[in-house]
Formats: sequence, C-alpha cells, structure tokens
Amino acid sequence: MRRTAFAAIALLVAFAAAAGAASARTYNHGHTVWFSDLTIGDGDEVRGDLEVIFGSVTCSSGGVIDGSVRTYFGDFTQLDGCRVGGRVTSAFDGDAWTIAPFLSHGSAVDTMLENRRIFQNLAWDVVALFAFLLFPVRVRVSMDRVERHPAFSALAGAIALVAVVPLFVILLLTIIGIPLVVLEFAALFAGIWIGFASIAMLVGRRLYELVRPHATPSPLVALVIGMIVVNAAQTLPFVGWAVTALVCVVGLGAAVLGFWHERHFGGDVGGVPMNRPA
Repeated sequence: MRRTAFAAIALLVAFAAAAGAASARTYNHGHTVWFSDLTIGDGDEVRGDLEVIFGSVTCSSGGVIDGSVRTYFGDFTQLDGCRVGGRVTSAFDGDAWTIAPFLSHGSAVDTMLENRRIFQNLAWDVVALFAFLLFPVRVRVSMDRVERHPAFSALAGAIALVAVVPLFVILLLTIIGIPLVVLEFAALFAGIWIGFASIAMLVGRRLYELVRPHATPSPLVALVIGMIVVNAAQTLPFVGWAVTALVCVVGLGAAVLGFWHERHFGGDVGGVPMNRPA
C-alpha cells in the first residue's frame, strides 16, 4: 500500500514537471508581436530580440529575453524577476521617442536623445516643407478650407480618422485589397502633412500681418513662421497634446475637403491668391 502511494506521488510529480516543461515556450531567433498581447512567464525564453508592434507584452518573474526589446506604438512591462539581456527602447511613443533606437548609446547619441523633441519636430517640419514644395496648390487650397470652414474641417478630419480602422479591416479581409493598405496609410500621412503645412502657413501669415499690417509674406516665409509658432505651442506643458491633436484633425480635414470642388463651398476657392492686398 505504501509502495502504491509513493508510486502515485512520483507519477503526479513527473506529470506536473512534464506539464510545466510543455507549457514553457521558447522563441528561437527572436520574436515579433503584431497587434496582440503576450505574456512571457516562468520558463519562457526569447532567444534573440523581442519587437512589439501595436501590441502589449508583459514579462513576469522567470521570463528571459536574451536580446533587446524594441516597441513601436506598443507597451512592454517588465516585472520583478524578468531578465532582459539587452536594452529596452521605445520608438514613436511620447517622451520615449527615439530617433534611431537601433544605435548603441554613446556621448553623441545621448546628446541627441536629450533633445529628441527638437529633432522630432524638426523632422516633422522637413516633411511638411517637402509636402508644400511638392503640392503647393493643394496646400493653399487646404489653407483656404480651414480658414473659411474650420468647424467643417474638424468634422471631416474626425470622420477620416475614424474611417481609417474599418477601411483597414476591410482591405485586410479582401485578398486583393491587402496591397492597398500601404496606399491607405500613405494617403493618411500625406493628408496630415499637407494639413499641417496649410495650418502653419495660415498661422504664419496671420502673425506676419499683425506685426506688419501693410505687408503680406510670401508662402514660404509664412510657412516657416507658422511652423515655429505651432511647434512652440505643441511643446507647452498640459496643452501641447491638445494642440497637436487639433492641428492633425483639422489639418487632415482641410486636406480632405481640398479635393472637393469649389462650388460646394461657395465662391472660387482655388483662385484665392496667397498675397492679399493690404
């Protein structure tokens, strides 16, 4: 009877050990998480780098990540007992934004990262300037839309942002539409950049005309002045995020409305000159 009890206990222990070994997961050559959540628990190991893209990963006690962790619009939570062999970097995530998360830290890189907000705004302004040089007429038409119809532009921008997700899902469900996903996001960012340039140009022109009432700036000068003002407003504490959201939504809506025919808004919008008479 005693031997039978010992055998049963040994069998249970062996079964529990086998179950624990079976439940442990090993990711060879690293692991990438897309649009999902993952928990790295006791016995789990990532042999390489872990990349989190639009997802959330929690590494609990006993979890092992041999390489580095990089997040892109995602979250990584490292609990006590979780071992990470490399660095944890976050790209495009608020204050944790890094210009090049793959670069090793050094004095020059650390100096750049300390001023990452400035470099982020500068990079955004360069792209917006490129959008203005590439689509000058479209930027001016969008500026007129937001100047004449700011509420309508905000509504159109909100609708466009909401429509991105269902359109993305529809394109994924249709095999033929999968290549159009890239085109969708390219159009989205192009609209945001064109809208940002149009708002910056409008702000710069208004400020210039306040300082010099009898003069009107050139489009490029108005754009540069407006970028400085908008970037300064975006860095303000507590309200900077609201300014960024407002500029993106209204600017995107103005860019969308810029593709509508002028007669829907009354008057010859496209023919409004940039330089108004004083």
